[in-house]
Amino acid sequence: MCEKMAGKMSQMERSIETIINVFHQYSTRLGHPDTLNQKEFKQLVQKELANFLKNEKKNDAAIKDIMEDLDTNEDKQLSFEEFSVLVGQLTEASHEKMHMCHPKGTDHSHGPGLGEESDLGQGQGQCHSHGHDHGHKH
Repeated sequence: MCEKMAGKMSQMERSIETIINVFHQYSTRLGHPDTLNQKEFKQLVQKELANFLKNEKKNDAAIKDIMEDLDTNEDKQLSFEEFSVLVGQLTEASHEKMHMCHPKGTDHSHGPGLGEESDLGQGQGQCHSHGHDHGHKH
């Protein structure tokens, strides 16, 4: 068994560990414990990515298409490495959505990301600020 890293983990480190742990919560259900088969991937998308993939979560064909796109070695399973591509794509898409309503400039604020409802208009695409600044300009 590996020991946990000494000291308190950062927010990003905890987030990465959460992604790994959620992957394995689903990958160990059926078949090989280190890969997601179609059924495990569908369950993960529907339960863990329901807000980020709102349209796809109810569409079996869309979920199958996503899995086929990620399955680069075409073994009908997703390794963690293949799955991590989806995590990266969703992270980038959410980051871009946060910036959609905020012009570039010195004030760095974010609107809602993927899966977040705006404060105005009940998710009608209007933006609000999270009020956080992460030290760079876009």
